[in-house]
Amino acid sequence: MEAESDMSLPSAPTQQFLTIFLIVRKDLTKTLNWPVGSVIGNAAHAATAVLHKHRTEARVAEYLSDVEGMRKVVLETKNEASLAKVEAELKQRGILHHKWIEQPEGIAACIATAPYLRDDVKDCFKKCQLYR
Repeated sequence: MEAESDMSLPSAPTQQFLTIFLIVRKDLTKTLNWPVGSVIGNAAHAATAVLHKHRTEARVAEYLSDVEGMRKVVLETKNEASLAKVEAELKQRGILHHKWIEQPEGIAACIATAPYLRDDVKDCFKKCQLYR
């Protein structure tokens, strides 16, 4: 997993790599008392779903061609409302993604983007920070 200090910083590495961005609701652990393992599981579901959903996209094939070099960045957002704002921004910009809804509760838990270069999506995550 690639560590980045702040998605809003304008500076980026010279060489960029295709990366899946996972946006997880922080209130799931802090307010709703979900175990961390459940949150991680939902992020894994979202990542798997976005790859399957967009498996015919060239960017996905390229990402999957280097299994040992896969990169993911896990970001947090405050709650369901802020997750919905991130999703709206992704839709507006035409960014391929999948929102994972935990069943049977029907709780929106996580969004995973298809693999993108950081500079192509960083503006969607201005209000997000690394998941802690």
